[in-house]
Amino acid sequence: MQVKDIMTRAVEIARRDTLVTEAAEQMRNHNIGMLPVWDGEHLVGIVTDRDITVRATANNLLPEMIRCQDVMTPNAVYCFEDQEVTDAGAIMQDHKLRRLPVLSRQRRLVGIISLGDIALGTGDAKLVGVSVQEISTPDVPKPLPGHNRE
Repeated sequence: MQVKDIMTRAVEIARRDTLVTEAAEQMRNHNIGMLPVWDGEHLVGIVTDRDITVRATANNLLPEMIRCQDVMTPNAVYCFEDQEVTDAGAIMQDHKLRRLPVLSRQRRLVGIISLGDIALGTGDAKLVGVSVQEISTPDVPKPLPGHNRE
């Protein structure tokens, strides 16, 4: 099964210059926690409700004065619509993501795939279970060179 078979096609987006308050309103109005940041031709990042909280609110930045480009996560991880769903699940696991933008091979944003889409679209409880476990497991800090953990 390919990603395009189960992805969500209706995608809300933000632009680099979208005010953070506008992005937050979009998230609230559509009950979503992430917006791909699009420059009109390319996916340039992702802005999440957590980005707004951690990078704006917690730093006393005024959301009505800053833009998505100021708080977004650049270099968004994505998958392609013609990839297998298991590949998208592996990408989510590797990067600890619950949602993933979906691009066409021409690099156009065509959808979003979430763990919920995978669960409902495939019925593959094993894939979903492993994905949730991998995504939810915190990374183990690596010891500093020259320091042993005993």
